Amino acid sequence: MSLGVEAMLFRVCGPIVLALVCVSAAQAASSVSSLQACRVPGIANEVQCGVVKRALDPNKPQGVQIEVHYIVVPAMARNKQPDPVLMLAGGPGQSAIDVAPIVIARLSRLSNRRDIVLVDQRGTGKSAPLVCPDDDHLSLKDALDPEQQAQRLDSCREKLMKLPYGDLRQFTTTIAMQDMDAVREQIGADKWNLIGGSYGTRAALEYLRQFPQHVRRVVLDGVAPPDMVLPASFSTDNQAALDAELKACEKQPACAAQYPQLRNEWSALLQSLPRTVSAINPETGLSESFVLDRSSLLGAVRAPLYAPALAAALPAAIHAAAQGRFEGLIGLSSSLGSKVGKLAIGMHYSVICAEDVPRMTDVSDQPGKDFGHGEAQRYLRACKDWPRGAVPAAFYTIPKSASPVLLLSGGADPVTPPRHAERVAKALGALTQQIVVPESGHGVMGVGCMRDVVFRFIDAKTDAQALQQDASCATRIPRPLAFIPPQAGDLTNKGSAP
Repeated sequence: MSLGVEAMLFRVCGPIVLALVCVSAAQAASSVSSLQACRVPGIANEVQCGVVKRALDPNKPQGVQIEVHYIVVPAMARNKQPDPVLMLAGGPGQSAIDVAPIVIARLSRLSNRRDIVLVDQRGTGKSAPLVCPDDDHLSLKDALDPEQQAQRLDSCREKLMKLPYGDLRQFTTTIAMQDMDAVREQIGADKWNLIGGSYGTRAALEYLRQFPQHVRRVVLDGVAPPDMVLPASFSTDNQAALDAELKACEKQPACAAQYPQLRNEWSALLQSLPRTVSAINPETGLSESFVLDRSSLLGAVRAPLYAPALAAALPAAIHAAAQGRFEGLIGLSSSLGSKVGKLAIGMHYSVICAEDVPRMTDVSDQPGKDFGHGEAQRYLRACKDWPRGAVPAAFYTIPKSASPVLLLSGGADPVTPPRHAERVAKALGALTQQIVVPESGHGVMGVGCMRDVVFRFIDAKTDAQALQQDASCATRIPRPLAFIPPQAGDLTNKGSAP
């Protein structure tokens, strides 16, 4: 706070005004002075940028300091509500500020009367980033080679540990949520509303556990609870989503007629690996030869399962691959990739290696018959030498919530299906509502009217009104029909119109 602001507050408050009022005014002035007008690519209007300094190690408050960066997208209306919305990004490893344009578009109604706050969680974006080089420049041969993948990650870990903030044990969700509360204090909000997506739901639950008094409402979209051992649950949930997609083809007459042996083709394809194949590299457009192993094939199938509109192309891609044409599967595997929202891989492993991998022996989930233990083994190998942060036992608990919580799940989600939200809702207690959009994939806030459902939940005046949301406009949306490529005879020249 500047000397001028302090002097002004003394003149306004004076000795006869209640001290509480003066302290509140001082905090408000401090929060205003901590924000600077700035621009964020993809957002048309000017926003406010802020930085809060935090100890890298909470147990050493005078030790190495890091800067946690955040933006506040100001409410459009002058008469705004006092409780902002905090958006917690996914991953783990996604920068909230990087995905701000997408978030603001989905929260447009909320942003009319509420500030939207996006914080780059420590390890992401500009907040002590733990970033590894991406694989976009690599050939398919190098990018898909498991030994090279492991070597690249080892090299990245060694470089990250040499950074001034390279103690990789200090990037757990528990510590990061303490940073979030420091942001809340700096912007002068007594309470705020939390919206978490994917891993962001785990972060939101941890914030709710540590700071329940500062939470008004919570939205969890694609629920990944703290007791969910991610590498193990991936196999179970990926398998369920793939089986559902294959079954949907069998029930759709056109798909069943086009691909009558789809399950057998898929099984035969898996059994034929590893083998050398050729395909067009989506990044370069050039044909390449490379060794395709079981893990790479399963990864190629996993990616489109996140979005049913993309998964609808899997039957055609699997059928083509069974005949030796792999362009479809390789293309689908990169369909969700983007320069925006890429994960900070170092932060990703710092979280998973500390919070999930140590509990791999305690899981009850049965591995999928196709996906098996592949992902679990990959993470076990990566985490063997990764420094592990301390995780309190309470992190894995979910206390009863005194704030309303809306849980959203996609029935076709391959990573956070409804079964995880069900046990979270039970643990949180009576102030919860779970909505399942049966044919949605990972994340449902962008589906149909769901952004309006989220708006009504947070905007409701009372808790009872908040927990009475009708999402029938989304739950009736059908699964996209399987894509059937046009055959040569289907495209005929019918002549010119008269």
